[in-house]
Amino acid sequence: MRKFWRTVLMVDLIQGLRVTLRSANPKNICTEQYPAERPKVAERYRGAPRLNNNPDTGETLCIACDLCAKACPEALIIVGSERNEQTRRKELTTFTYDLSRCMFCGLCEDACPVDALELTQDFEMASYNREGAIWNREMLEQGPHPTRYKY
Repeated sequence: MRKFWRTVLMVDLIQGLRVTLRSANPKNICTEQYPAERPKVAERYRGAPRLNNNPDTGETLCIACDLCAKACPEALIIVGSERNEQTRRKELTTFTYDLSRCMFCGLCEDACPVDALELTQDFEMASYNREGAIWNREMLEQGPHPTRYKY
């Protein structure tokens, strides 16, 4: 009989609502003014990828070894290279990174022997179509720009 009255009077529902309303006290709520104030990002956060350049020469640090593409579990990195006949070294021609499938695990960053690829703390990577999620070499070298994203 007690179970019947608990069901009719919805005691469990009222207890659950009491917990919810207790934590929804206005003095406990904190609102971030996102576009005006940037939120703090954790130090170990992995966000938008970036191809680093040599600060002296301005050339990319990538040696086209293709280790980042091999380390990626999703196979979303495509590295194109060409051998230079004068120096007998491989030179990077194309580099594409598909953000729509990226897990931001950091394995590509760890595999790079020259620290050419890094995952930055930039988190604004939204786009309205799939083509915006595939970044080419120029976009990776420049890094994400706030003007690229429209709100």
